[in-house]
Amino acid sequence: MHLTLPDFIGFAGVALVVGTYFLSQVGRMEVRRPLYPGLNGLGSLLILYSLSNTFNAASFVIEMFWLLISAIGLFRAFRLKSKE
Repeated sequence: MHLTLPDFIGFAGVALVVGTYFLSQVGRMEVRRPLYPGLNGLGSLLILYSLSNTFNAASFVIEMFWLLISAIGLFRAFRLKSKE
């Protein structure tokens, strides 16, 4: 198997998404702060970029939803932060 630069970028995205989820589950990352949805959104963007090399429709759809949910989370986190 020959891995390309987009593949490695996609792996970095996977590491961000899985890593942030893991940190939230072990109580090391607060999910209501902007960092959590920000890292998830960035991870999703990196995975989407990797799909430009080898497209997969199902992966594209789930990453688009992940990106949308992360954007909503970022909006809410910044809105809550401004009220503090």
